[in-house]
Amino acid sequence: MRIRKAVIPAAGFGTRFLPFTKAVPKELVPLIDKPTLQYVVEEAAESGITDILIVTSVGKDAIQNHFNPNFELETRLRETGKLELLSELEKINKLADIHYIHQQELNGLGGAILQAKSFVGDEPFAVLLGDTVTTSDAAPVISQLVSVFDEKDSPVVALERVPMEKVSRYGVIDGDDNGNGLHRVRKFVEKPSIEEAPSNLVIASRYVFTPDLFEFLENTKKGKGNEIQLTDAMSAMLNARAMYGFEFNGARHDIGNKLEFVKSTILFALRRDGLKQQITEFIKTLPL
Repeated sequence: MRIRKAVIPAAGFGTRFLPFTKAVPKELVPLIDKPTLQYVVEEAAESGITDILIVTSVGKDAIQNHFNPNFELETRLRETGKLELLSELEKINKLADIHYIHQQELNGLGGAILQAKSFVGDEPFAVLLGDTVTTSDAAPVISQLVSVFDEKDSPVVALERVPMEKVSRYGVIDGDDNGNGLHRVRKFVEKPSIEEAPSNLVIASRYVFTPDLFEFLENTKKGKGNEIQLTDAMSAMLNARAMYGFEFNGARHDIGNKLEFVKSTILFALRRDGLKQQITEFIKTLPL
């Protein structure tokens, strides 16, 4: 089944990047010259998704401004012959049909996704976190999950393995290994201690859900941080139907984390033909 719709939660304050995020949404933190959120939207579009709902909150008007046409700027680029830059801007305008909803009260990831109920309707849908970029030498990560969904006709989450000392930062799964990176989930655990963690397989910011998720979100009480935890709703959903996790081909880049942001900036610079040599030479000069 083709997945047409995606939800991108982008409503958090971005406190880990203050003071920068006092005025600029964390989802617009750039990797080189492109905002994080644009990479996320491009991943969805490249996976065949045509309708995207971005869940925003107060102070995030810049997100909508980024994806809307800027006729004055585009006219200026055309008049000055900067046609390559003009082409880049025009591509942004045509990525997908992008819709927005303003979340009045921040209620965690589960609360943000719940805002998308009417947008999703009765269709399966993807969720991509707006502060996390993924890369892959194969198909885009969300497209890989859609392939699993098509095979299993069940919700599926992206998985990656992390060192055990980092499991407390993530939702973790306990599951049965079905081979080729596929796991049938037995249990979800939100941010466990090392002692409580059933594995080092963590949920990696990409999901494909069936629309019945909303029933479970609506019946989920506030959990850790006094927020509606998506993992709690997924745990309830697991009692009603099969769910899977997939160790995707690729890498996750958490741009909301300062250290990972710096690492990712270097990695993306090394992938740019116009920057690779200069960055490599600069790194060699550092007093390491």
